[in-house]
Amino acid sequence: MHTGLWVGLLLAMTGGVLAASPSMETLTSRHDFATLEQRLVTAIADQGMGLVAQASASRGAASRGVTIPGNAVLMVFRNDYALRMLAASVSAGFEAPLRFYLTENPDGTATLRYRRPSAVFAPYAHSDLDAMAAELDPIFARIARYAVGE
Repeated sequence: MHTGLWVGLLLAMTGGVLAASPSMETLTSRHDFATLEQRLVTAIADQGMGLVAQASASRGAASRGVTIPGNAVLMVFRNDYALRMLAASVSAGFEAPLRFYLTENPDGTATLRYRRPSAVFAPYAHSDLDAMAAELDPIFARIARYAVGE
C-alpha cells in the first residue's frame, strides 16, 4: 500500500487531528494574542535569550487582505548555546533556533506551545547536548510562564 494512502487512512481515523507530542508544552493564557506575543518577546529578552526570527501566517494573510486567527512562531536561541550545540553535533544544528508557537483562540485568548529543549535534542543521544538542554529547559519554562502570566 502506498505511503500516501496510509497517511490518508490515519488522518481519517483520527478525524484529521493527531495527538500532540508528550514533549509539547501547551499553556493557555488569559491574554489576547497581541498581548501574549509582546509578553513573550519581553520574557525572551529578560531570560537572556535572543529572538532570532519571527514568522506569522496571520500577518502574511493580512498583507493579502485575508483575516485569519492570530498565529506566530518566535524562534529563540543564543550564540553560546549554538556553539556548544555544534561542538557536540553538527546534525543537531537542524534544531536551532528553538521555537515558541502562539495561536489565537476563538474566545479571544491565546495559547502558547513549545517543545522542551531536552526533547528536541534527545534524539541526538549526546551527553553534551543533554547537559545543554537541561540548562535550557528551565529557561524556556520561565519564558513561557511569564508570557502567559503564571
